[in-house]
Amino acid sequence: MSKFKIEVDGKTLEYPILVGSENEKAVDIAKLRADTGFITIDHGFLNTGSCASAITFLDGELGILRYRGYPIEQLAEKSSFVEVAYLLNWGKLPTSAELSAFEKKVASFSTLPEYITKMIQLMPKTTHPMAIASAITVALSGHYPELNNPNPTPAQKDEIFALMLGQFKIITAAIHRTLRGEALVASNPTLSYCEDFMSMMGMKASKDVAKALDVLLILHADHEQNCSTSTVRVVGSSNASIFASISAGIDALWGPLHGGANQEVLEMLEEIQKAGGDAHKALERAKDKNDTFKLMGFGHRVYKNFDPRAKIIKKACDTVLAQLGVKDQLLDIAKGLEEKALADDYFKSRNLYPNVDFYSGIIYRALGIPTNMFTVMFALGRMPGWLAQWKELRETKETKIARPRQVYNGETVREYVDASKR
Repeated sequence: MSKFKIEVDGKTLEYPILVGSENEKAVDIAKLRADTGFITIDHGFLNTGSCASAITFLDGELGILRYRGYPIEQLAEKSSFVEVAYLLNWGKLPTSAELSAFEKKVASFSTLPEYITKMIQLMPKTTHPMAIASAITVALSGHYPELNNPNPTPAQKDEIFALMLGQFKIITAAIHRTLRGEALVASNPTLSYCEDFMSMMGMKASKDVAKALDVLLILHADHEQNCSTSTVRVVGSSNASIFASISAGIDALWGPLHGGANQEVLEMLEEIQKAGGDAHKALERAKDKNDTFKLMGFGHRVYKNFDPRAKIIKKACDTVLAQLGVKDQLLDIAKGLEEKALADDYFKSRNLYPNVDFYSGIIYRALGIPTNMFTVMFALGRMPGWLAQWKELRETKETKIARPRQVYNGETVREYVDASKR
């Protein structure tokens, strides 16, 4: 086995090199501090692998995203969100019988506990939807105390997975309707996952539009060790319950640098609209280093070439706009930005292409979903990934409670001085 060599104070130390199934390489430095007294500093953990995972493979340089080995392009075209959820959890695509049974299991959780509904309705109307989603998720632990076990049985794991997929769909719709002052719409278990969700949201849409939403949820289902997924794992490493872990993931996703990105796209479009609605002028401002204007929804921190999800969701976006025939100046501005940026050498040379957040924001807007609900929609799509990652964490023998180190740069030892003498 190859070794990674480090020289410290004239002494050469060797550490194992780990190679993943896609030839990703890592250095196992678990013994570095014990051997040398040194730790590593990696702000934002950009070069730190926190785990080994068999769920999602992502290559930002080549624009590759695969769930359990299956290219995202194939899953978006041929699969469904519920089938992808099954794949993420069990590591294989289901047979027709297995998928049907799983769909029925998810649909069996078609009503919320009464107190959960009341909690949503009692929240102040000024509460952000993500705050409600987080609070309600952890509150479910009171209704399902037998599922709070950090090491659930296989049967309990299956129960948790179906429960959260079924319940969070209803929670999302209930939050939306309640904050709008509208009566709740009951779930219809005979409909597909997205058709039922859209019905509960109060939307009337064709099967093509429901399929477009289904594709968007597939694209959001998992994305390797991002901020919210890592949070789910960190909280889960303390033996916290699945409900606490998922609630923490929701909180992490809430941040504008993570799940709030598609919300920022709409806020940017509103800013452009207030400035006159000129897409060309907005792009010129984005090029100007002295201008504070930022072009949101273009480029991606991970994908250095293109976001493979964006190519897929663009088609779904076109379907939604064509089917609904929505007349909206913000959507017109968005289409203008897309068209002009894709033809602009400045953006092409820097690989600043529209990403999944750009198109998802447009889709949500066209569907009539308010901007402050965008991140909850993201959480709905990411739910199977969080659940699968938590399950994998709990089943990994090497799992230890997360406990990062630090380099202290504060004051050295000082003597206490009485207040009267300071």
